[in-house]
Amino acid sequence: MHRRIFLAAAGAAVAAAAPLAADIPIIDTHIHLFDPNRPQSIPWPGKDNQVLYQPALPDRYRKIAAPLGINGAIEVECSPWLEDNQWVLDVAAKDTIIVGTVGDLEPGQPEFGKQLERFHRNPLFRGIRYGNLWGRRFAEEAAKPAFAADLKLLAGAGLVLDTANPDPALIETVVRLTDRVPELRLVVDHLPQCTPPSAAAGRAAYDANLRELGKRPQVYVKLSEVLRRIDGKVVEDAAFYRARLDELYGIFGEDRVLYGSDWPNSDQWAPYAKVLGLVREYFGGKSRAAQEKYFWKNSVAAYRWVKRESGQPRGA
Repeated sequence: MHRRIFLAAAGAAVAAAAPLAADIPIIDTHIHLFDPNRPQSIPWPGKDNQVLYQPALPDRYRKIAAPLGINGAIEVECSPWLEDNQWVLDVAAKDTIIVGTVGDLEPGQPEFGKQLERFHRNPLFRGIRYGNLWGRRFAEEAAKPAFAADLKLLAGAGLVLDTANPDPALIETVVRLTDRVPELRLVVDHLPQCTPPSAAAGRAAYDANLRELGKRPQVYVKLSEVLRRIDGKVVEDAAFYRARLDELYGIFGEDRVLYGSDWPNSDQWAPYAKVLGLVREYFGGKSRAAQEKYFWKNSVAAYRWVKRESGQPRGA
């Protein structure tokens, strides 16, 4: 079929899909909080980023997200500084739209156990993030016995591991890591942004690893960072992304996919309403049960977050 005809047909199918039910709650499982006005400033984003270098705090997020039907959000770390775990928890305590935080600790380091015990005392602390971030060597570190031992501590505490910025090597590492710590709940973030290898052998291995993870009920994935730039322009047509989303949805199923906006990093791609609108359009063609799972129910299973407002759906 000619590409233009194909896209037109796909677009018509999307347009004909049933709209997302307006009464379905939405929990955003991926936002970042930071404040460059602090005396110590921030490790990210840099001052040269004119879009992001401004306070990203719960009150600003609430003003943007609440009118769009967002009921709560989980903050995900964007700093390797140990005390920023506490800073985020203190900020989150003041605004009930934040239902959980995912911090930054390093498994395999001597102080991990004490640090985990310290932050886990706060019920908003729901896990840690580790992966292709802050210059860390995920595959190398994950192979060490001390790393796996600390992730067993994490799992024993009922907490989750988020990965960061997936590529084929990270996906392979997640397979090996969940072999070693099968009791660990793990969330792969931004999976639509992961570019498969171009070589046939590499693509086959990547596909096999994804399918293997698809068999593991403790592994969840975020259908987040969906938007892409083509020739310098962000493509906003939902039909453009349908094949990739269908592929990932087919592998992981309706019980293992999560909504995340990646705010405010997402502002570099499109306003929040468009980021949300794209996945609302995609899920508008699915059953109400599937919509509820993606937009909030699966987040409870993955993060066991804390309900803090009467309008929020049932949390842990």
